[in-house]
Amino acid sequence: MLLHQVEANLHILGKVIRDGAFVPSYPRRWRPTVRAFVLPAFDQAPEIRELPVPETGEGEVRVRVHAASVNGFDLAVANGYLNGAMEHRFPVVLGRDFAGVVDAVGHGVDGYAVGDRVFGVITGSHLGDGTFAEYLTVPTTVGLARIPESVSFEDAAALGLAGAAAVDSVDAAAIEPGMVVLVAGATGGVGTLAVQLATIAGAQVIATAHTDQERAHVTGIGATGTVDFTGDIPEQVHAVHPDGVDVVLHFAGDPAPLAAAVKPGGAFVSTIAQSAEQAGSPHAAFTSVFATPTTDTLQRLADHHAQQRIHVTIQHNYRLEDLAEAFAHFTAGTLGKLIITID
Repeated sequence: MLLHQVEANLHILGKVIRDGAFVPSYPRRWRPTVRAFVLPAFDQAPEIRELPVPETGEGEVRVRVHAASVNGFDLAVANGYLNGAMEHRFPVVLGRDFAGVVDAVGHGVDGYAVGDRVFGVITGSHLGDGTFAEYLTVPTTVGLARIPESVSFEDAAALGLAGAAAVDSVDAAAIEPGMVVLVAGATGGVGTLAVQLATIAGAQVIATAHTDQERAHVTGIGATGTVDFTGDIPEQVHAVHPDGVDVVLHFAGDPAPLAAAVKPGGAFVSTIAQSAEQAGSPHAAFTSVFATPTTDTLQRLADHHAQQRIHVTIQHNYRLEDLAEAFAHFTAGTLGKLIITID
């Protein structure tokens, strides 16, 4: 039974109010469950399971999730690539991005109330809690922000992790008006937002694209030119900008070929490469970015979207039970984001 069905009958089950916090009270021998898409163990495929409803801890809110989105991180976890890199608390609920409505508030929470529309990113040093579930709990101090009324749950769910990576990358590059910026991986979730943010900063953006559909997409969101990522990117760049570009924002593909496209003293920012040596760009100022979804960053993204300064590209909506299909779609390549609708 879904939690919202249970809480509709609180006059039967009763409730507890402590320190201004709302906490449903259930019979000791019975607890409601929720559906979640989990990784049961390293040697098993992800599957839908019924799990106990998460309870709010100190400083946390519980969210009824309405939408989530797929990121490369989710597939890395599902394929076991983070075995040994992060603690896994099985069954691991997959997913990082979410959008929904606060339905319970823990002790010590200020600024959030039941009924608030929120979005964000699950953070933490271990894997276990995720967003591909009907309910989740999240601390209010990081990875959480309000959704403006004009922004849908689906769009908000697409903003979190990808948006934080795009914001942090553009900020790290210190882009100024008139700079020429090459965005590698421009058609993905991070790249699509980075093209728009770099354009807002006043840059002339060159985006990687291959098909006519991809070229139309990136120019439609602000890119002034494109290069075919299946060809020689530096050669294509130098044909238009002989001195090279001021900044490379690297979100996909091999970074090494991109190094020759950066002018001496330029900036090379990557969410993939960990060092200048790995990026093959010793003559540029190198920065490795790991997305940090602070409340300020998330609210900045939400406000940009509400003001129609940025837009998210959603290629397809999947249901929770179709996540395996969504993972296969993501692996094959996407134009923008894949959204998971959770009814």
